[in-house]
Amino acid sequence: MHASPNLLVRLRRSLIVFLMLLFCGSAGASENPQPAINAGDNAWMLVCTALVLMMTAPGLILFYGGLVRRKNVLATMMHSLILMALASFLWMAVGYSIAFADGNAFFGNPLQYFFLGGVGVEPNTTYAATIPHQTFMLFQMMFAIITPALISGAVAERIRFGAYLLFMSLWILLVYCPLAHMVWGNGGLFNWALGGRIPVLDFAGGIVVHISSGFAALVAAIYLGKRSGYPSEPMIPHNVVLSLIGTGLLWVGWFGFNAGSALTAGGLATSAFSATHFSAVGATLAWVAIEWILAGRPSVLGAASGMVAGLATITPASGFVGIPAAFCIGLAGGAACYFAVSRLKRAFKYDDSLDVFGVHCMGSTVGILLLGLLADPAVNPLIAATFTRDGAAVSLAGSSGQFLNQLAGVGFTILYSGVATLIIIWVVGLITPLRVSREDEDAGLDISEHGENAYND
Repeated sequence: MHASPNLLVRLRRSLIVFLMLLFCGSAGASENPQPAINAGDNAWMLVCTALVLMMTAPGLILFYGGLVRRKNVLATMMHSLILMALASFLWMAVGYSIAFADGNAFFGNPLQYFFLGGVGVEPNTTYAATIPHQTFMLFQMMFAIITPALISGAVAERIRFGAYLLFMSLWILLVYCPLAHMVWGNGGLFNWALGGRIPVLDFAGGIVVHISSGFAALVAAIYLGKRSGYPSEPMIPHNVVLSLIGTGLLWVGWFGFNAGSALTAGGLATSAFSATHFSAVGATLAWVAIEWILAGRPSVLGAASGMVAGLATITPASGFVGIPAAFCIGLAGGAACYFAVSRLKRAFKYDDSLDVFGVHCMGSTVGILLLGLLADPAVNPLIAATFTRDGAAVSLAGSSGQFLNQLAGVGFTILYSGVATLIIIWVVGLITPLRVSREDEDAGLDISEHGENAYND
């Protein structure tokens, strides 16, 4: 039985078409290869995302909750707890777009990723080529949660819950998200790697997280006024044990905060992990030693404060310095934060309830500035590259020039966060009362704001 000529012709044509399609498909794939997701990188980043969330709950919740008086513990814990929901919603709606969408030097296009449209499981190669875009978004969202939560420590025990929600909503959208874009976003003012005008090094959030929230905390605390009875009446922490548990959780979670900012599971993550640990070691030892010498005995709460100070101090530098430099940065940060909390606060008589300014803003300022002198290209080869600006070579390695760049970043952040915070809290005060009444403050915010008691004994 023989095949008909027409059938053979059709078969030959089909074969030719198949081969052409196969060839063209292969050529197209080679010309436009899809970014490959690295399973190890993605697993690491999901773990880091969970670790950073743990810093807020239960880490910061316990740390702050133990430091306030018994009658305000639930209200203080609620401040961090509610931000897990509020900040996440704002991030989903428009915050992520403001921070990481394409835009100008100051903020991204708020509509590009509106309600996370276009944020799928394919990588966004602008930021992280080996993990899903969604993973990157989730990791960054955890920073948007904990940053405003830090501010709550400065206004604890006297702010109305409704005013707090409105203030935090505006602050996240108008301060945190634009600063995140300026430092980490495509084309941001300080993002040296993606076309920024002023090359400022901030690996994991010294400017974006700690200086912005720490100075905002100072402004808010001064504007809100002192707690009733402060400083004549003792404001003794009701449960230091809770705060110590929170401190431990913060230290562990900080590895995700800093090492996760490498966005891969490679050597840079290990280096940032090591720097984070040994900076906390240095700051703890510095705080304990100074307190022992000046106050006559080392306090447990002082040791915990030193740990947090060291972690905040190394955050901007963690991906750019080695272990010896990190330890020295921690020593400097611990000493600076001790004097800010014990001397500066007393001299200027402001009531920053839980020392947010003295630990976070002061610590990260030290870290940002020392980074300008100690950044090491052997740790992070990216800063070994030389950039040209206005015809002149710009080095990002440790130098006096980079120190000035870092100083400019600190100055801008303090000015921007301070002025914006002042305007926001003033506007909120026009809409709703900021403080609870004297009677409600004396009764405690647990009862007056939430109708609950932490302890029923």
